Parts: sequence; C-alpha cells; structure tokens
Amino acid sequence: MDNIAGKSSLLSWVVNVSALILVLLWTIPTFGLLISSLRDKDQLASSGWWTSLTSVERNLIERSAAPDEQVEKDGVYMLSGNVFKNGGEITAFGWSSKKPNGFEPNVVAEMRNGQTMSVATDGSYQLTSPKPFTGSRGKRIFIRSIEDPKFTLANYSEVLFAEGLGQSFLNTMTVTIPATVIPILIAAFAAYALAWMEFPGRAILLVTIVGLLVVPLQMSLIPLLRLYTNIGIGKDYIGIWMAHTAFGLPLAVFLLRNYIAGLPREIIESAKVDGASDFDIFLKIILPLSFPALASFAIFQFLWVWNDLLVATVFLPNTEETLVMTGRLREMLGSLGGNWEILTASAFVSIFVPLIVFFSLQRYLVRGLLSGSVKGG
Repeated sequence: MDNIAGKSSLLSWVVNVSALILVLLWTIPTFGLLISSLRDKDQLASSGWWTSLTSVERNLIERSAAPDEQVEKDGVYMLSGNVFKNGGEITAFGWSSKKPNGFEPNVVAEMRNGQTMSVATDGSYQLTSPKPFTGSRGKRIFIRSIEDPKFTLANYSEVLFAEGLGQSFLNTMTVTIPATVIPILIAAFAAYALAWMEFPGRAILLVTIVGLLVVPLQMSLIPLLRLYTNIGIGKDYIGIWMAHTAFGLPLAVFLLRNYIAGLPREIIESAKVDGASDFDIFLKIILPLSFPALASFAIFQFLWVWNDLLVATVFLPNTEETLVMTGRLREMLGSLGGNWEILTASAFVSIFVPLIVFFSLQRYLVRGLLSGSVKGG
C-alpha cells in the first residue's frame, strides 16, 4: 500500500509540474507580446521584449538639417541641431558608412573638402564647411546611442483609430454570430436524432461524421467556392456562413451527440409515457440539460470564426465593405509585414471580444467537454 501511495504521490507531482510548464509556455509569450505592444516602435524593432526595462544600444543613421537652414559666421557655413527627438546618449558617431562609429562624442571629425562634424553626448551636432552646403537633404550622421526604455500607447492608438477598422469590426460580427448559431442549431437536432431515435443507417452516419473530423478544410475550399458560385451564393455572407457551418458541424454533432446520449434514459422514457413528442422532449428537456455542451462548442466555434482569415479571404470579396478584422490588420502590416508594433497591438485589440465570450461561458467549458468526451450511448 505504501508503494502504491508513493506512486500516486509521484504521479500527482508529475502532473502538477507538467501543468505548470504548460501554463508558463502559454503565459510567457503572451506577456512578452503585451510588453512589446507598449514599447516604442524603434526600440521594438531593434531589441527583444525581455530588454524592455533596460537601456537599449542602437546603431542609427540620422540626417542633419537641410542646407537651406545653414548659417554663415566669419566665412564658415554651419549646420546644427540634435539627432534625438526623445533623448538619449551618444557613445560614438561617424560620417561615413565605412567607419560609422569611428569617433568619440565631442571629437571634431575631419570630413572631405575641409568640412568637419562634431556630435556631443546629448545628441547635439555641428557641421562646418568653408563653402556653402548644397543639395536638398542634410548630411548623413551615423551614431551609436544608448536610450532609456520607452513605453507608449501610440501603437494602440494607431490600430484603434485606423481608417475602416470600425466597419471591419461590424463585418466580423456579421460573419461570426450566424456562423456560430447556425451549426449549433443544426447539430443539436442531429445529435438528438443520433442519440435517441432509431432509424436505418444511424451507425454508418455517425462513423461518417467522426471521419469528417480529420478532413483538412483546405481540401474543400476551392470545390465549395465553385459550387457556391454556380448556385449564386459565392463571394457573399451567406456563402461564408454555410462554409463555416459545414466545417464546424462534424465536431458539433460529435460533441453534442455524446453529451445527449449520456443523459438519464428515465427522463426521456417518462416524457414519452406522458405523451410528449420527440420535438417536445428535445425542446423542453434536451436543450436545457445540454447547455454546457452547447456553450463549449459555441466558445470554440466563435473563437475559430473570429480569428479566421483563410476562409474569409476565399469566400468574401476583398473590398472595404466586406473586409473582416483579420484582413484589415493584415493590410495595416504592409506588403512586407515589417510593422511589428501594429502586429503586437492588434493582437490584443482583436482578442477583446473573444475574451468576453470565453469568460462569460468558461464555467460550462470543462463540464461540457468532459461529458461530451466520455459519455456515450
């Protein structure tokens, strides 16, 4: 008995440690994404989020004031200013890409044609020349600087006040709500029939539904789009509703059928003895008792549709009137996807509504999943 107890204690310890590791694997990247969304975009592009509380060393290329701002004094032409906008500390500077950090701060560096450059520790610079500066742009100034951590809400402001984001939010709600409700309604009827009604081919139909769970949706996108186009619902909301319904139905039917089949048989038989029809039993008994399973599937379906980009790209036109939030945020990232500050801030903006749905229904999630996974009839 002692050995058995010891094994049980060891198993519990392993389970707890594994759960802690999984929590950390999810929490640490999320925390890093949150920190990144609040950082200055220049610092975000040059260093990781784990350095956000320490000073950042960066190599930058700035430009001096334009030649039309030069000042003449005693036959010497000068350009002056400061390379910093929000403060920092210069550790080295240069005027050529061959030696970008070749001079210490406050040293006067000799340039071509008798010109000189000097950059102070606080970022103030002065360029001199015996002849007038020419051209339409200022001279390049290579600097290596140390900057204090910078945090800002500008990333969120850029995302929240982006042109067309409100319309994209409404478009996403227009897609998500029907694409969540429709498969639940259809699956609930189908699950009751598969669980409590006898008809030929029921077992074969159930096996077919289980088999559809492993079919990749990418295989059916183009055939579905061609079918919808032929019948006149391609590239429209009804087309994407039906597509999400088709992709979500196998899991919904499987989950709800297992849950409904596990309900007490005595309740169903008593209702039939009292003269209740199958529809009355389904509406007044099955649906109220199956709410945990319905809520569990609703969470998964809502999250899937809300975060979807692939299906929306295939079944909706790429126009301002129909662009969903994931598509809008993709457009904001640009063709090269280099605007990391937009990506980090938009990640938290886009999960606001799913978090509300999850926390409002999460008390039913575990109960519905466990019951729908282990019970059968």
